[in-house]
Amino acid sequence: MGTDGLARCAWGSSTPDYAIYHDTEWGRPLRGDDALYERMTLEAFQSGLSWLTILRKRPAFRLAFDEFHIPTVARYDDADVTRLLADAGIVRNRAKIDAAIANARAALELPEGLSTLLWSFAPEPRPTRPASFAELAPITPESTAMAKALKKRGFRFVGPTTAYALMQATGMVDDHIVGCHVTLPPAA
Repeated sequence: MGTDGLARCAWGSSTPDYAIYHDTEWGRPLRGDDALYERMTLEAFQSGLSWLTILRKRPAFRLAFDEFHIPTVARYDDADVTRLLADAGIVRNRAKIDAAIANARAALELPEGLSTLLWSFAPEPRPTRPASFAELAPITPESTAMAKALKKRGFRFVGPTTAYALMQATGMVDDHIVGCHVTLPPAA
């Protein structure tokens, strides 16, 4: 129960930033190539860090990565990599920066688009919400298949755990727990 009297998933009440993110974004169906590219990129940057760190740096990431416009990021060159490595507002990890650029280039090559590809791995909705996060696995057959398909298409830094976090964040799965006040629209 949050200080505002709303029942949330436990992590969603731990900080005001998390409460806003939990209540307005997490688990809500998200479509669109650039929007999903942003979330995929941020999930990759989160690897090994707290999501709160990434969430608080998201405005700087959006500025640094041209609002995650795939064609723009796909054209980044060595000067852009140097610029990003010098940007204290983001996570300055060379491997993750290189992956973000490579992933934009790979996304441009998808005939069906990134959104269609990612959503093709969304499982059937479960009949009821989980009673607790202990019921959830960090890797599922669907997230493993998504990661494998992305890797085959040239994407980097998107393993099964990152793929599942992406699925949770973008509403491909509803992992809000029983009793959570958030009501989600159908994923369709």
